[in-house]
This record gives sequence, structure tokens and C-alpha cells, in this order.
Amino acid sequence: MVSPLLSLDGIGKCWPNGTAALRGVEASFEPGRVHGLLGANGAGKSTLIKILSGAESITAGQLIWQGEPRRWRGPRDARAAGIATIYQHIPLVPTLSARDNMLLEQRGLWRDASRARQEAARIVAALGHPFPLDATVADLPIGARQMVAIAQALMGDPQLVIMDEPTASLAGDERVAVYHTVRRLAAEGRTVLFVSHFLDEIVALTDTVTVLRDGKVVLRAETGTLDEAAIAAAIAGRSVAMLERPPERRATGAPVLEIRDLASPGRLAPLSFTLHAGEIVGVAGMLGSGRSELLHAIFGDDPRARGQVLLDGRAIGRSTQEAVAAGLALVPEDRARQGYVGPMSLAENMALPAGGLLIDDAAEAQAAQAAIDRLAIKAPGIDATPAELSGGNAQKVVIAKWLTARTRVLLLDEPTAGIDIGARTDILRLVRKLADDGLPVLIVSSEPSELLAICDRILILRDGALVADVDPAEQDEAGLIQLAGGSAPMERNAA
Repeated sequence: MVSPLLSLDGIGKCWPNGTAALRGVEASFEPGRVHGLLGANGAGKSTLIKILSGAESITAGQLIWQGEPRRWRGPRDARAAGIATIYQHIPLVPTLSARDNMLLEQRGLWRDASRARQEAARIVAALGHPFPLDATVADLPIGARQMVAIAQALMGDPQLVIMDEPTASLAGDERVAVYHTVRRLAAEGRTVLFVSHFLDEIVALTDTVTVLRDGKVVLRAETGTLDEAAIAAAIAGRSVAMLERPPERRATGAPVLEIRDLASPGRLAPLSFTLHAGEIVGVAGMLGSGRSELLHAIFGDDPRARGQVLLDGRAIGRSTQEAVAAGLALVPEDRARQGYVGPMSLAENMALPAGGLLIDDAAEAQAAQAAIDRLAIKAPGIDATPAELSGGNAQKVVIAKWLTARTRVLLLDEPTAGIDIGARTDILRLVRKLADDGLPVLIVSSEPSELLAICDRILILRDGALVADVDPAEQDEAGLIQLAGGSAPMERNAA
């Protein structure tokens, strides 16, 4: 039997306020294997990752690395030992090139610029989904930034690679590239700790599964002995009912949002469609297809966009301020950078659409508390900050700030990215409830199953063009993927 590269012997972590984040965690990670780590938001995954990577210390137990008890004094110790961590919120330097980001921790390579360039190019080529090494990271889409982070981690030739939600914001082909990379690393004898909320990829990709709940290991087993239902039940502590498509198509109302020949150079070809009251329209496509660009163009966040956006038959000005004033609301893909203001309280964040005024009267405070109650946001109170919340609850805050009487259309860009299965289902049910109450919703998602479960229509984008407008009742996941990838006959119906 192969000796573990890393073993956790009763690992505990207690915060100064007395809260126990981890309670006697036992696990082992062998070389040449892919180990899946799962758990609901707040289960202790992030704390455990920080301990393994040297960002946090343990308060109980032992971390045994290559057979020897170790205590990291900081992230540098962990990296020097051979541990690389790729975080969900990608910690790259946006003003540097992709190549320079890859070399940030490889100071010795700067003495031989030619060798550094060759090594960076080799690693990028091996990823299977190359990105321009000279491109400034800030100019890259989120999927490409994730690939830069993976390449950066591999520059250190690590023995243990920790991947925290590496596919949360990626489309199909980018996910496949990550999967190939994970399998290649394991085949080379490295250990991969793969953290994900996507049960299908855990089942397909990993060799073992460890599930945390309330800081404890509640399931540890060979992946081949499990199915998605068993893993979901361990995560939630109960049997999880998956969101299913209603047996009958929901009734929708009059036209509300009309898009006429909306285009943006290099991003969107001229496209047109209509969104009706109470209708949920999905937007599917591979990364780079123009999904997010479409929502930002509608929202007035693309100065190069041309065409018309009409709300209730009236043209909206081409700025975000005019869009908000008219009643458009956008929940962006990157909630940490674009969805909320970290230092501000939940109540202050929820007031942003009204001008960002500080909460200083009882009515506004009451409205914030009502939103927390309505969306079942788990938070200490309206004075807490988004950083204190789990990913799923922080996402609910971003949605909650737009749930006012002024909102006429809700634009959602990957609203379930990087959140656990329970919170994901809560948000999708909320979307369906909002539409049932008459609010039109345009939702972008990388998950075909989500779109099929809640949408009345699905628009397929490819290379910035609208190539299909399909009825979810007549499609399946494979069909959507084929349409998005261009391997199935195209149809066009933007009415």
C-alpha cells in the first residue's frame, strides 16, 4: 500500500471567539490520486484549505507531511515543501501579464529569462487550453484567469495541488481542459485535492471523496462506491430533493424587454429577442460565446455596444445609471469584485441601487432585515459584512439588493457559481418564484441542467452570435452542449 503524502490526525481549528471551524478532522491523501473534498458553505472546507496551505494554524491535532509532523509558519513554508493552492477567488495581479503572474514565486528563473519563457510556454501548452502569455490579466475573461492561476501553481513543480472550485466559472470546454490537467498531474504521481460543488464532476474525476459537515468528516469513501445522491445526502445531512422542471410550461405575460440588433465589436454580433413578463430565458454557450457580454451590453456597461434596448416599449439610454433608473438589475458573475462592497454592511449593500446611502433610519433597516428573512440569508445581522458570510449567502445578498419595486427585469450572470448544492437549489427556486410573481428573468449559466430545470426558453450563443432559441421541453443536456459547441445543426428563432 502506498504511504500517504499527507495525513490529517485530529485536526482542529477554534477561532478566538470560541467558534470551532474544524473538529477532529481525520484524512489521508496518497500520491497519484485525485481526492475530492466537498461540503456545504460553512462546513469547514475553506478553513482546512488555509491550514494545508499555511495561511492558518491549527489549534489541535497534527499535520503529517511525508511521514513527519509539520507546522507551517506561513504560506511560504507550505509552498517550499511542495504544496500549491489554487483559490476560488483568483489572487492574480491584474496589471501584470499572464507570464509575469506565473513567475511571481519563481524568483530564480528571472536569472535566465529564456528558460523562464520556455517553462511557462511548456506548462501552458500542457494545459490543453492555451492563453496569451503576454496578455494583461485584467483583460482576460474569468475562465482564462483561472487557467493562468493553474499554470502559476504548476510552475513550482508541486507534489500536492489543491484546487478550490477550479471549474466554478468555466464552461464545458474549459472544464474539460482542467479535467485533463488533473488527470495528468495524478498520472505523474502528484496528489490532487479537488474541491467542488459539482457532484457529477466529483463522481467522474476523483478516486476518493471526503465530505465535511459542521467541521467534521461525515463521509470518506472510494468514489466508485458512491453515487451523487449519497454524496448530496452527506453534504446536507439529509436527502436532497433536486430541482425538477415543472410538468407544464408556465404561463407568461406581455413583452417587457425587447432587444433589437444589439451588437458590440469583437464581442456580440447583432442579435434580437424579446423577454416577457414572468418569463425565465436562459443564455447558454461556451466560455467566450458572449454570454456575460450580452448581459453587460443590455445593462449599459459596454460603451461600444450599439442597437436598442427597450423596456415596456421605451428605449433605455446606454449607461448603467439609465438602466438602473429604468428598472434593469444585474447580478454579475464575479460577486466579490462586482456584486457587493466588501467593507460595507449588508444593509448598506442592499441600499446601493437606491444611491448607496447609509442606512440611518428604521424603514431602511427594516427593509434590509425583511430581505434577509425572505431569502433565508444566514447572517449575524444587517450590520455584518459580506465577507463574514458563506458564498451562497453572499450571493443571496447580491440578489436581495435588487428585489425592490423598481426592478422590472432581473439579469443573472452565473448566480449559482461556487456555491453548495443546498444554496444553489434555494437560489434557483427563488428565481422561479420571482418569475411566477411576474418578474422577467434573463439568466446565464454554465450548467445545462439548471437552465433545463427553470427556463421557459434557452438562447444559445456561439462566437457572439445567437444561433438557436430552443424549448427546454424538447432538449436535453447533451443537445444544449452540442448546440453551444457547434456540433449539431443550427436553428435560429429570436422571436
